[in-house]
Amino acid sequence: MKNIAIIIHSSPHGSAKGREALDLALALSALNHITVIFTDKGIFHLLPDQQPDLILMRDYIATFNMLELYDIEDVYVSESALKSHNLSDSTFNITTKVINHYDLNQLLDEQDVILTF
Repeated sequence: MKNIAIIIHSSPHGSAKGREALDLALALSALNHITVIFTDKGIFHLLPDQQPDLILMRDYIATFNMLELYDIEDVYVSESALKSHNLSDSTFNITTKVINHYDLNQLLDEQDVILTF
């Protein structure tokens, strides 16, 4: 079993990166310990009531609820990203833990593999 961190820093509907990160997290969770980290514009994946159909994109955001069903409990959101996007008081569509820069670096040091999307 490996410790694998998946960092999602890309915005949700401009590319397939978010969907690919989610698919990979779910697939790898059977044999590995997965940590998912939302940072930079990736935190926008966490906002409820998105309407990607208005820009002709597929709505996969609700699928992030599957993380819990796949026993992926270590889901973090960057404190600095929340502050820089004025989302510190927001309600998200999944349960997350806010992590500061120092603790994030420590967490990443504990990982065997770090994948960035």
